[in-house]
Amino acid sequence: MSERILSREEVFSGRILRLVVDRVTLPDGREAERELVLHPGAVAIIPILDDGRILLVRQHRHAAGKELLEIPAGKLDVDGESPQECAARELTEETGYEASEWEELLTFYTSPGFTNETITLFRATGLRKVGSFAPGEIAGIEPIEPGSARRMVATGEIADGKTIIALLLER
Repeated sequence: MSERILSREEVFSGRILRLVVDRVTLPDGREAERELVLHPGAVAIIPILDDGRILLVRQHRHAAGKELLEIPAGKLDVDGESPQECAARELTEETGYEASEWEELLTFYTSPGFTNETITLFRATGLRKVGSFAPGEIAGIEPIEPGSARRMVATGEIADGKTIIALLLER
């Protein structure tokens, strides 16, 4: 069962996203409006140090109104760049590390009720320090044991959805 798009009106177009209103026909024949946020997609990385700890980044998230502890991530916003190339770039920018081994784990929708944004999740191992993190964007880097990170999810210290999914996969 799918909805057929009758028309689309662009309400806003910004640097990161677009807001559109689709007029659709529902499976039962009625018409409805759907407000959608169109997003280019993103990548996220589970960077695992040789000792098994996961590198998390602490950064201010304006929408949340506070600093969050998260896995490194970034938008697919460079023309011609593959998701893995984007992930490698973001890992270095946000942590100062490069990885020698990459594994694509899955792609998931962040909130399919109102956006088409997907995140492709990678596991990065064979990490090597090559620089420093982006101080204007990242408040700090915290290597954390996977078990400790999962406990931080249970207490609400880690509240970022993509990070929670990543930690679920790293059991």
